[in-house]
Amino acid sequence: MCELAPPHFTRAVACGPYDGAMRPLLHLLKYDGLEPVAGQISALLAARLSAESDLPAQMSVVPVPLHRARRRERGFNQAELLARGVVRAMRGLRPEWKGALNARALRRVRATQSLAGLSLSERRRVLRGAFFVAEPEAIAGRDVLLVDDIFTTGATVRACAFALKRAGAATVWVATAARAQKAEATARFEMPQEEAAQEEFREPTADEMRQDAVVWRGTVH
Repeated sequence: MCELAPPHFTRAVACGPYDGAMRPLLHLLKYDGLEPVAGQISALLAARLSAESDLPAQMSVVPVPLHRARRRERGFNQAELLARGVVRAMRGLRPEWKGALNARALRRVRATQSLAGLSLSERRRVLRGAFFVAEPEAIAGRDVLLVDDIFTTGATVRACAFALKRAGAATVWVATAARAQKAEATARFEMPQEEAAQEEFREPTADEMRQDAVVWRGTVH
């Protein structure tokens, strides 16, 4: 899939598949609001990241944002909790690595339907124009570490990486606590190669920007 439609991120890493002990841990965090679990997951993710020898030495750490309505409903953003924990854990594992959390740089400006059960192409259509960089001066020329809980089809992190690169990010790395099993993702989200190539994120048209309520230079209407 990545060969057909290359993503705007350099690399994506995860602690492991979305099964075993990781699935209930993420459920406790995301759905039961057990926030201390984020520290345990973040430590695992930091250990995974620290094994990457070519990880940039200085990075702006950006969590995948929730829409403000969803955040009010949940009371927290699980990706932000994980991002904070990763920065803290990395200081102990690799003191030479300089990561600075920037939870405000990326915003979700449009509420979207649940992505569960949608195909990859449907997810991309739903997410197109949903994210924008609110603080481009904090992103331009920087290496960015984008943090989320689960990598399923990659549609969300692709959309975020597209917005970050548009804002001038030098590179975008993706770190998630878990990834969907390959067999599961293939069975649920398979689509024709031609459609995959056509669904790559691209320059939005003026009409699309108006429909998405986003001006790509950072002004929200």
